[in-house]
Amino acid sequence: MQQQKTETMDLANSTILITGGTSGIGLELVKQLSQQGATLLITGRNRESLNETKRKFPNVHTFQSDVSRPKDIEQLYKEVTQQFPGLNILINNAGLMRLIDLQDDSLDLDNINREIATNLSGTVQMVHQFLPHLLKQQSAAIINVSSGIAFMPYSVAPIYSATKAGVRAYTQALRLQLENTRVKVFEMIPPGVKTNLQNGWVKKPSDNMMMDVDKMVKVAVDGLLKDKKELKPFVIGVIQTASRLMPNVLLNFGHGEFKAIKKLQISK
Repeated sequence: MQQQKTETMDLANSTILITGGTSGIGLELVKQLSQQGATLLITGRNRESLNETKRKFPNVHTFQSDVSRPKDIEQLYKEVTQQFPGLNILINNAGLMRLIDLQDDSLDLDNINREIATNLSGTVQMVHQFLPHLLKQQSAAIINVSSGIAFMPYSVAPIYSATKAGVRAYTQALRLQLENTRVKVFEMIPPGVKTNLQNGWVKKPSDNMMMDVDKMVKVAVDGLLKDKKELKPFVIGVIQTASRLMPNVLLNFGHGEFKAIKKLQISK
């Protein structure tokens, strides 16, 4: 099957599964893709959050599922493909970002692995489970959400940084392997975005360095409609260039946040 590279995604007639669809980028995707006329299915770990999203968007279909658990993914696949055989777009959005001091020995191995299990393993396993179904569709797509941090490791969130670099590498390899199929592969690359991802942080990022979530998602939806493989705002291009020309400057700039947080913790 040869991929028709000139075709753009017909979002209005698509059935889209969004992981982590109850907050942040996922919830804004629900809002904007609803406006496109798509049939939307969302997952989340928390039943009440799913119910609240359903109250806001009555036409959305909810599934309680945790992408860090393979058994949940297997069950989700059975339910979704039986109820919605026309599913043709998968958005791997579920994510977890934590401020972690790697010298903190109170974190056990399961705990330190949580972001890998959700952000990276969850994405890989969701794709592996749903790809055979997507390959049968006339037109299909996979959208993996990485981060600008894939280009500039953020020392205050080291595990998150590793997972997003991994998601980017995996997405690029996946796109190459699927180049002769009908499944298109996109990467959404947000910069810092104002979401609940930063809830509970001892030091919140500066607002003027963060992008509004509605603007980021609009960039992504517009990019999908134009068949842009990398769904990213202008600032990500700047970060990509800077990461090549002056990588140490970016690293040290981000590391300043870690030093500031350490000072705050010591002063308590």
